[in-house]
Amino acid sequence: MSSRPTFVLVHGAFANSFSFAPLQAELGLLGHRSVAVDLPGHGFGATYTRAYQAPQDPEGLATAPGAIKGVTLADNAAHLIGVLERAKRNGPVILVAHSRGGITATAAANARPDLIDRIVYVSAWCPVALDVNDYYAEPEMATVDVASLGLAAAGNPAELGLLRVNFRTADPAALAAFKEAFLADGTDEEFLVFLNTFQPDENLDVGTSADRAQAATWGRIPKTYVRLADDTSMPLALQDRLIREGDALTPDNPYDVRTLPGSHLKWLVDPAPAARVLSDLADLTDPSARP
Repeated sequence: MSSRPTFVLVHGAFANSFSFAPLQAELGLLGHRSVAVDLPGHGFGATYTRAYQAPQDPEGLATAPGAIKGVTLADNAAHLIGVLERAKRNGPVILVAHSRGGITATAAANARPDLIDRIVYVSAWCPVALDVNDYYAEPEMATVDVASLGLAAAGNPAELGLLRVNFRTADPAALAAFKEAFLADGTDEEFLVFLNTFQPDENLDVGTSADRAQAATWGRIPKTYVRLADDTSMPLALQDRLIREGDALTPDNPYDVRTLPGSHLKWLVDPAPAARVLSDLADLTDPSARP
């Protein structure tokens, strides 16, 4: 068994393991193992209907069934725990979650803290005081224009049993809203490339109060929060609130806080700075790397 940790990377909403490829390349060049997870219904398990192709069929897109229907947070956590069990056979594990992936990472940490040597949230959800959806009504989220992000919504979530967004839209207002929210500091070309890695469907379940961070389990794991200073879809004020709430829950095990410049996706488009932060955390986790 190696003393060097394995990074297990968990994507956010509408994303998949593909978005971690540049980061994994940087980590590999720094000498680190990493595994990018596809949660159920993501990656090659996602649904891409004929209606999503060009020319698009808006009516068909709004009604076509999706494989992610019925996938729950418990399903996501169970899948992640299976990956963590396999990774743990090779040595320490650092679990890294981005955005909505933090909900799944938190649920897994609540259930199996023994599998995780450090948990890292990169502008990611770690609900403590409220359920995830309730944070959207809080002052820290007041600057997020949820309505504009819904300009490309397709179908009725209640009828489809999932969230669906037409990321291949040509609507300039919708594209402008997406770029402002996710990659305002990227070029138009970078933005469109990343948008084309997104998948149209996401599951509905973001958990309940039972899935919030639990001091007795989650609270035992060393944890880092990487703030993204220019994130507009998950504002810095909300990131800082989640850090404060986590520290209040486990005052003897506070977050190690790092900050990177950039938007919600910039750290994945230009991953070298993030890879250096993660490499430093690997040294903290690996006793043989300490002086």
